[in-house]
Amino acid sequence: MAYFARAVEPRSIGVVIVPARLGLLPFYKTLTVRFAEIGIDAVALDLYGRTAGDIPRNDDLPFETHYEAMTQESSRGQVDSDVRAAVDFLKSDEGGAVEQVFTVGICFGGSVSWWQSAIDPRLSGCVGLYGAPRYLLDLVPQMTAPLLLLHAGDDAFIPPEEVNGFERDLTNAGIPFEAKVYPGAPHSFFDRRFAEHREAAADAWSRILAFIDARAQDAHGSGS
Repeated sequence: MAYFARAVEPRSIGVVIVPARLGLLPFYKTLTVRFAEIGIDAVALDLYGRTAGDIPRNDDLPFETHYEAMTQESSRGQVDSDVRAAVDFLKSDEGGAVEQVFTVGICFGGSVSWWQSAIDPRLSGCVGLYGAPRYLLDLVPQMTAPLLLLHAGDDAFIPPEEVNGFERDLTNAGIPFEAKVYPGAPHSFFDRRFAEHREAAADAWSRILAFIDARAQDAHGSGS
């Protein structure tokens, strides 16, 4: 299960959006459309498609059981399979036949997005907002695609030492990455409902687009 938005003026770039633990809320559909409006074909995954059926994806979704299933080690294969299926779709004619695909994830989805760098060699980059490094430290040695790390400076769920340790591990492993910490911003600051953090959210959006554009230009410049 997923939500797809076709680019108005396609640039042969696709994005797989991995939602936070609340699931495929309307916010992620809006985000998918925002990408499409600027030429990027986008698919937002529903990580709970296997367990939650067709019940509405809104703030009333009893997500805890579904989230717990997704965070189990045994569920990694299912999540990775969903991301691969989304990449396959974007590369198909129906999905836009894109040349380059990026992942963009939020919260738990940020962790999922980052660890895709070690899973699918077709990815051009992996973006995560306030993901938890604890879920993917074992995969750092296998990573290949560059990462963008966007951290909340006042995150109640992810301590600074966890973030700092992750960045040290990436540096030691020679994995290219960019990172930004937003001082005072809480977990979930990217959600447009938090008007008081609009400046941080706008900056994060700009950095995501710059990260994608830079790697798209690098690929075209190298003839790939």
